[in-house]
Amino acid sequence: MDRDELKRYLPHREPMLLVDEIDIDDSGVAHARYTIREDEFFCRGHFPGNPIVPGVIQCEIMAQSCAILVKDDIVGKTTLYSGIDNVRFKHPVHPGDLCEVTAHLKAKRGNLFFCEAVLKVAGQLCCKGDLSFALV
Repeated sequence: MDRDELKRYLPHREPMLLVDEIDIDDSGVAHARYTIREDEFFCRGHFPGNPIVPGVIQCEIMAQSCAILVKDDIVGKTTLYSGIDNVRFKHPVHPGDLCEVTAHLKAKRGNLFFCEAVLKVAGQLCCKGDLSFALV
């Protein structure tokens, strides 16, 4: 699924659409990719001369990847974070990096979804955590 297809499911638009492409394998695991561009608004002031992707943006990349796991349920709805737990940052992410996210759905309770996600760059773990969201 490319960016144009993603826009059918996610309400996000540039500059906050943070998934370039995504595939969901036969076991229901999402494999998403996003390349951090040199001109991203969140890198310009974080930090001048040494741009690093803020942790909250890494979480957002993972969250958007998780939302696609329930793509058939989200049309016409908004996904809102309900929790970000057990998040760990292991390695910085920089402009030019290709972020590769692996995410899977752990549980569902009503309109709440609980996922686990990992973000890697060149095979190196950068961020991981448990994310939950509600469909409203």
